[in-house]
Amino acid sequence: MLKVGLTGGIGAGKSEVSRLLVACGAVLVDADRIAREVVAPGTPGLAAVVEAFGEDVLTADGGLDRPKLGAIVFADPEKLAVLNSIVHPLVGVRSRELESAAAEDAVVVHDVPLLAENGLAPLYDVVVVVDASPETQLARLVGLRGMTEADARARMAAQATREKRLEIADIVIDNDVPLPELERRVKDVWADLVRRAHARGVPPQPPQE
Repeated sequence: MLKVGLTGGIGAGKSEVSRLLVACGAVLVDADRIAREVVAPGTPGLAAVVEAFGEDVLTADGGLDRPKLGAIVFADPEKLAVLNSIVHPLVGVRSRELESAAAEDAVVVHDVPLLAENGLAPLYDVVVVVDASPETQLARLVGLRGMTEADARARMAAQATREKRLEIADIVIDNDVPLPELERRVKDVWADLVRRAHARGVPPQPPQE
């Protein structure tokens, strides 16, 4: 098994890269998706969030109001740290369960938004960073996700700097490019990951159409 840590700043296109890697044959462990699962209604995780932030962060049907909570924590580093202390251990446990369920010859890609922030690079055989300029990130957050510029800048500022992410990278995917070029670059990265897996004694995997 080759364990790959995939990260990138908000708006850099990490989710698109993870989708393309799955199409190539990777097994994906998506930390964002798991983070939603561990605070679903009825979970201990949601109960802990409500205890920390109050019932105002709930929707009318008892679910987590993620935009409201996000507006609170991304404007206050101390509150963000509290939320992370609740969610991250739960995500870690579930991620390890999913990794253990993968085949021995799998290339397992862990999609981890806060990999750099939490010093997680040593957990992976290879760290892949999806990189884009701050201008590109901001344009995508405002234009594609509908954020205000102030909210987008706050989300970006709450993450590691671009330089810090690049420092931990074994492979960098430059995503200041159109989608067809990104697809080509991801296929090249997949071929590199397969070679690395083979070098570690994992049988090579042919690309999937």
